[in-house]
Amino acid sequence: MFDPKSLKTTAIIAGLVALGPLATDMYLPAFPQLMRDFGTSMDRVQQTLSIFLIGFAVAQLIYGPLADRYGRKPVLLGGLLLFFFSSIGAAQTDSISSLNLLRLLQALGGSAGPVLGRAMIRDIHGPTESARLLSYIGTAMAVAPAVAPILGGYMTSWLGWSSIFLFLAFYAAIGVGLLVLRVPETLLLPSNHIVTPRRLLHNYGQLLRHRSWRWYTLCCSFVFAGLFSFLSGSPFVIIDFFGYREQSYGLFFTLIVIGFMAGTLIAGRLVRQVGIDRLLGAGSLIAALGGGIMALLALYPVHSVWAVILPHIIYMVGCGIVMPQAMAGAMAPFPEMAGTSSALLGFIQMTLAALVGVLVGHSHDGTPFSMSLTIGLMGLLTLGSFVALKRGETAAPV
Repeated sequence: MFDPKSLKTTAIIAGLVALGPLATDMYLPAFPQLMRDFGTSMDRVQQTLSIFLIGFAVAQLIYGPLADRYGRKPVLLGGLLLFFFSSIGAAQTDSISSLNLLRLLQALGGSAGPVLGRAMIRDIHGPTESARLLSYIGTAMAVAPAVAPILGGYMTSWLGWSSIFLFLAFYAAIGVGLLVLRVPETLLLPSNHIVTPRRLLHNYGQLLRHRSWRWYTLCCSFVFAGLFSFLSGSPFVIIDFFGYREQSYGLFFTLIVIGFMAGTLIAGRLVRQVGIDRLLGAGSLIAALGGGIMALLALYPVHSVWAVILPHIIYMVGCGIVMPQAMAGAMAPFPEMAGTSSALLGFIQMTLAALVGVLVGHSHDGTPFSMSLTIGLMGLLTLGSFVALKRGETAAPV
């Protein structure tokens, strides 16, 4: 086993946290091909993404408390195995309905990686240091989603969309091996009281009543919903509306991820000097600026791929700053139930993103309009949540 504080352990945890983004991003270039192969509509294909997020969200409510009670490793191992088998099934499906079901199962398994990975980092490193490491993990994680759409685009063109799910199954199998053989259990004192539905509801209620937890969570959720709006709409905007190939979509997506990486690197370097809240405010302002520019260009309208990509790069810089700070800020007051806190945050974040993704899919008119306006709105709501956090920080949690 590796030392819990070693770089190797952190790298493995980062790889497990990346499982969710990989399962989300890698098959985006295949959306138009899925629509043609299954003879279905754009919103039905987009539902495979929203259903994944809904399953991802619900499972976290279960994984977090179970991991607080029984430990991180056994719960994480079960999730990875479910993800592996459902990915194999998704590669062999022949209908959009069965793909939706398998994506749901894939989400129920894959959600263990991000929610328990964040909790493991909090177990090992504490609140402030975990904010710094979550920022750097966000940078490392961004490499995989940056490469994923490019690889997914080439795999779709050369081997078909099913090869993407086979790759995800292989990735999960490697994760199982590393988790079993190399990663130690990070939960030193299991919470023996988290065993009944009544107690779970009490703990979730305690989190929801905590003023700063609510606003940190909403900051994280709104900014992620803007990111998910782009994931939901951009394959159709860039490939169908602007006429670029699947491989080119991956290259545009890489530019977006570079913005996110820049944000996480900035946050990782500055959090010790300026603190979580000041960074969160700066990131919220940047996200609102980028989203607002994109919305204005769509209203004008300016029909250029760069009118979408460049403002969203700015938005993603803000997103890279906001997300790790908001996660760390939300979990800091509750070290004894970091898994539960991470789970409820993830549930709210993913549920909101799924609902926003459905909205983008149903309101898509063939242009960037609905996607761009939604991203602009999410940026403003992120900034508004931060303002509400600061206004209420002198009030005692209720």
